[in-house]
Amino acid sequence: MNVTETLSQGLKREFQVVLNAADLKARLDDGLQGLQGKARINGFRPGKVPVGHLRRLYGRSVMADVMQNAVNEANQKIVADNGLKLAFEPQIKFPEDKDEIEAAMEAKGDLAFTVALEVLPKIELADLSDVSLTRPVAEVPDTDVEAALERMAGQNRSFSNKGENARAAAGDRILISFVGTLEGKPFDGGTGEGIPLDLGAGQFIPGFEDQLDGAVAGETRTVKVTFPENYTATHLAGKPAEFAVTVTEVQSPEPVRIDEELAKGFGMESLDALKNAVRQQIGRDFGQQSRRKLKKSLLDALDAKYAFELPPTLVEQEFASVWSQVEADMKEAKKSFEDEDTTEDEARAEYRRIAERRVRLGLVLAEIG
Repeated sequence: MNVTETLSQGLKREFQVVLNAADLKARLDDGLQGLQGKARINGFRPGKVPVGHLRRLYGRSVMADVMQNAVNEANQKIVADNGLKLAFEPQIKFPEDKDEIEAAMEAKGDLAFTVALEVLPKIELADLSDVSLTRPVAEVPDTDVEAALERMAGQNRSFSNKGENARAAAGDRILISFVGTLEGKPFDGGTGEGIPLDLGAGQFIPGFEDQLDGAVAGETRTVKVTFPENYTATHLAGKPAEFAVTVTEVQSPEPVRIDEELAKGFGMESLDALKNAVRQQIGRDFGQQSRRKLKKSLLDALDAKYAFELPPTLVEQEFASVWSQVEADMKEAKKSFEDEDTTEDEARAEYRRIAERRVRLGLVLAEIG
């Protein structure tokens, strides 16, 4: 097997591999002889099938294995002899001339193919003695704990009947039943019974709650809305609809109470235990934010220390992954590049820089590791 380097450009390498016809024939014969002891063919005793007959039956299959083994052997030889670290699996290119391939399959001609490689850059670890990082820390203030308890109590407070003929106002809860129609026809998912709706909470389609302000129990109103363009049910997105809404009860919220009963509702033994649990959770959130800031500072410091050529295919794959997510996010949000005050070309350039940074830092961290 003769291996000759034909290209060394940046991180790209190419090698020409030639396996002469005599070597191919020897490998084919070895494969057929190995098959001779295993073959079971009618008319021949085990182990006595002539090699020539085996070659007529299985020659091409055995030669395909010979060629695959030759490719694997060449790849291993190239990597070992040149001390290469591959960024990707080698790309093999066989001759386009069918007659040349056919001659090699018959062991009557040489097998020549090209091995194209991308190698990892050689990374010299930088001196990091001048890098200093600051981890931000924060004590959990009592005001944050109290605010969290207020939210928890507000979300779990009870409601009671507001009274006969009482009108619903912001902060009240109404129980409603409704039937929705598109162009006068009911649609799937457009009906409901006994549904609680907190006025002012923004739980329903924009404009729905506003049209029920001041309603009383037993009243029926026609609510007209338009589904948002980015509505999750695509068959409704952007379409106008009408709802016949009947208010069955108007309820007012009970006062928010932060007490032992609230703690028991969350499975805590006491209010102090609930406060401690809330403080610890906020502390964990602060810790996660601190770690993210510290990690970004470290990666920024490493990024400033290194500049080297990147394997093109690695960058392309990373960019493709990043860009597909960008396009999916914009499609879901129904936004354009103009909405983001940029152009597609500018956005592509920015996200390519992000992809290059990710690849560079990934290689650096792997080398350090």
